[in-house]
Amino acid sequence: MAFPELLDRVGGLGRFQVLQIVALVTPILWVTSQNMLENFSAAVPRHRCWVPLLDNSTAQASVSGDFGPSALLAISIPLGPARQPHQCRRFRQPQWQLMEPNTTATNWSDADTEPCADGWVYDHSTFTSTIVTTWDLVCDSQTLRPMAQSIYLAGILVGAAVCGHASDSDGVDISPGPPLDDDLECLGLQLRAHPDRLCGLRCAQLEDAAAGCLCPLLPLLCIFVWSPPTPVHFRWLPESARWLLTVGKLDQGLHELQRVAAMNRKKAEGDTLTVEVLRSAMQEEASGDQTRARLGTLLHTPGLRLRTFISMLCWFAFGFTFYGLALNLQALGSNIFLLQMLIGVVDLPVKIGGLLLLGRLGRRLCQASSLVLPGLSILANILVPHDMEVLRSSLAVLGLGSLGAAFTCATILSSELFPTVLRMTAVGLGQVAARGGAILGPLVPLLSVYGSWLPLLVYGVVSVLSGLAALLLPETKNLPLPDTIQDIQKQSVKKVTHNTAGQSILRSTWL
Repeated sequence: MAFPELLDRVGGLGRFQVLQIVALVTPILWVTSQNMLENFSAAVPRHRCWVPLLDNSTAQASVSGDFGPSALLAISIPLGPARQPHQCRRFRQPQWQLMEPNTTATNWSDADTEPCADGWVYDHSTFTSTIVTTWDLVCDSQTLRPMAQSIYLAGILVGAAVCGHASDSDGVDISPGPPLDDDLECLGLQLRAHPDRLCGLRCAQLEDAAAGCLCPLLPLLCIFVWSPPTPVHFRWLPESARWLLTVGKLDQGLHELQRVAAMNRKKAEGDTLTVEVLRSAMQEEASGDQTRARLGTLLHTPGLRLRTFISMLCWFAFGFTFYGLALNLQALGSNIFLLQMLIGVVDLPVKIGGLLLLGRLGRRLCQASSLVLPGLSILANILVPHDMEVLRSSLAVLGLGSLGAAFTCATILSSELFPTVLRMTAVGLGQVAARGGAILGPLVPLLSVYGSWLPLLVYGVVSVLSGLAALLLPETKNLPLPDTIQDIQKQSVKKVTHNTAGQSILRSTWL
């Protein structure tokens, strides 16, 4: 009797598993909210240089009787892109000649201007305070904002590695974070097959839009969103029974399994378990897994190398494009509250639709289309004028919404491409690639100094090329999950034999 059979005896799908899912998904909702809330906490409002004629009460009073605010703005701030007041430069001296009828606002040189030496004036009509206005992360310091986002996402990557190692060595309760995979043993085969589907169908985007609308008025709400319910949810998380049995803590493992049986109303079955039964089950499971798979196997085995690289590329493209755009919604439209809300509204139906299409169109085609379609939407947004706000927002929602389906497809396709002995290693590599893309994605807007269209071009090209590369993967629809590396090689041999036979038949018919 192996461990899955032990779990079936105490209940593989019951009240305990329902509470387990709630305890696992709740922290993920909080983490996602923290990621997306930066659209509001780090928003960049309209701003201009501080100038005495406009912002010093004494200087303003001396000339206010002769000139209005718009005239004082024209002689103090040069025009920048889109014929709007420049956000990062001001005139060294008031350009009074601009008040003359025959003088245009373009009759000045760079020598007449200087950086904002006395600070900036921000438009607080939408956001009363953000980290940008607090620390003046604009103009020469604007690179610090995306760098802060990348550092935060890099911390998530490091934290995942540290928490995963801690959970493997010290257990879930001692681990500083709520790792998902360490408790999947308690979920049973019915729910364990696709745990990421359960966690992927979340509506944190809607939470962020609502929180973003209220944060300017209720700063304490931001603190609430940034405070995960870790102490509360740890009370519901059990220690991993399989981990306890693996490290030799049979008594504690028996206690956890009996706890599962009691909550699933199978206390009688739980009472029949003994330490000897558990020891026998773990010995049987250990004897059935003689293959030690390593990371290098994915990179050196001919049948797995291409699958590994393309799978990692698809994961990277998702993280790179999604986080690059989702954390910079201001580049896609002026009303970021509406954009965030619409993205949250379409996220759930798009992911459900992706799950349905996986069974009809196949894994490979769904993975490719879920990356090519967002890429084309992003590239199309380059050609749309900024004054066509509705069209730009629609393309942005279509692109980011479709990337949600890309996450679902990548999760399922990765779990079906690789044999059992390497499956979690391959999926882990893909998630690392996604985190790496998420770290690099927020830095791409720095290329806008060379052209406002360049960041969107990079995002679109990466997404499209990755989607086309996914077409090189084999189709896994209706195929049994491979258990060993030999199963992968047999699939490749069958494919080559089938293609060769088909070509031979075609030649003989032609002749």
